[in-house]
Amino acid sequence: MSVMPDPIQAGLAEGWRVIDGAQLQADQTLEADVVIVGSGAGGGVTAEILALSGLKVILVEEGALKSSRDFKMREADAYPALYQEAAARKTRDKGINILQGRTVGGGTTINWTSSFRTPDSTLRYWNQHFGLTDYTPAALAPWFDLMEERLGIRDWPAPPNENNDLLRRGAAKLNIATGLIRRNVNGCWNLGYCGMGCPTNAKQSMLITTIPSALRHGATLLTRTRAEQLLIQNDRVTRLDCVALAADGLAATGRRLTLRARHFVLAGGAINTPALLMRSAAPDPHGLLGKRTFLHPTAISAAVFAQRVDGFAGAPQTVYSDHFLHTGPLDGPIGYKLETPPLHPLLFATTMPGFGAPHAGVMRQFPQVHALLALLRDGFHADAPGGSVALANGAPVLDYPLTPFLWDGVRRALLSMAEIQFAAGARSVTPAHERAGAYNSWTQARAAINALPYQVLQTRLVSAHVMGGCAMADDERLGVTSANGRYHGLTNLSVHDGSLFPTAIGANPQLSIYGIVARLASGLAQQLTGRPAARPAPA
Repeated sequence: MSVMPDPIQAGLAEGWRVIDGAQLQADQTLEADVVIVGSGAGGGVTAEILALSGLKVILVEEGALKSSRDFKMREADAYPALYQEAAARKTRDKGINILQGRTVGGGTTINWTSSFRTPDSTLRYWNQHFGLTDYTPAALAPWFDLMEERLGIRDWPAPPNENNDLLRRGAAKLNIATGLIRRNVNGCWNLGYCGMGCPTNAKQSMLITTIPSALRHGATLLTRTRAEQLLIQNDRVTRLDCVALAADGLAATGRRLTLRARHFVLAGGAINTPALLMRSAAPDPHGLLGKRTFLHPTAISAAVFAQRVDGFAGAPQTVYSDHFLHTGPLDGPIGYKLETPPLHPLLFATTMPGFGAPHAGVMRQFPQVHALLALLRDGFHADAPGGSVALANGAPVLDYPLTPFLWDGVRRALLSMAEIQFAAGARSVTPAHERAGAYNSWTQARAAINALPYQVLQTRLVSAHVMGGCAMADDERLGVTSANGRYHGLTNLSVHDGSLFPTAIGANPQLSIYGIVARLASGLAQQLTGRPAARPAPA
């Protein structure tokens, strides 16, 4: 296998218009048809469709432009360079660790490639409760088809690695159905280090697909540039004020950029997009901005096996189970999706409980460790209303209260995962909980997990999926954006990211963002140009 050509280095050599905020020597004012804030799943898809349609586009990214030559498969390099807050972003009470991208390509540059269409049950709920009657499986299918072709999303042909196959084998012994996860890759080397940036350009992230396409068609990319505030006059956004960041991507240099456009699109993610709108005093007559922000709060169960698992090697997520999403009604006790995360020493060591000799003992067994994740499907019950984004000195903070309803889901999820791991042959299972031990049998684990105290900072929870906060609903009492992504009360502002979702998805959200945003961006392009939007070519 050979490394695919690096489109970033080739494009820069060809003269792409890329402005690094850290290199600016003077303030700048730029104009475009459309300014897009954020370069992840929503921003990248929007940029390509608009640029292909002949519109002048400026893409604003707070992080740096990296390419495959920068991806060294080292956690110590990747987390500070590619993640929000060096992969240490947390909820206000520190109860949930949040992994989000902060680089060109956003989360698509560092995610694990798992690709699911929006579940039919989620769409039905949106139809019934938020009036999104055009969001049906049939209506969205052409857009999912389009983006699956564009990004090479298809069945993964290789056998699961041992880490994933243990989920399959353990579930099979308990008659629990599993499925295989589709991935957005082309020529994948099966390395397993997707979360640190793909060193072979196999992952079909926005970094090597839609953003290069947009740049080839005349778009401008601003990097290390923080979108600070929209200037709003009457019902229009007249400009976006940005600050340039230093080479560390943190400190402001003192240089400022003023961006003017006919239309503005926010795609900074479901924490940063509401925060920008709050800093801008955007209209919010019903107090909905930043509310109902969802995380798929995720519980973790680690197990030790006699054989080597090598969870760091091979495609990171290829097996899943939705069994526990379907055992009760959608709005009943919270359901959860089971997946298998890749295991790397730094993230694993900082996630697992304990300290001193016992913790060191776990790390000595690292090659034999297996882990399961349970993603809780929040947003479908009154006791799982998500969290709310607020500002602290201008920076976003997510307050996400953990209710007894959610803790019950965490307890049941830890039980389900432990039972599957023992069925697969685990020698011991350790839930990610400060007071948990290493349990040597299912009987012992069941009693102990049921007896654990479920409290903030006692139970380790994480999330890589942030959704909501700018929910869609044509009824302004139910959402701050319309079904076509337009911000209520502002005629030239759209939101094109996961913050649009009125609930959590109940699956990894990247493909939901790709498909829904492709539809919204195509409608926007048609409105701005007066002709049908251009369609991106298949990968």
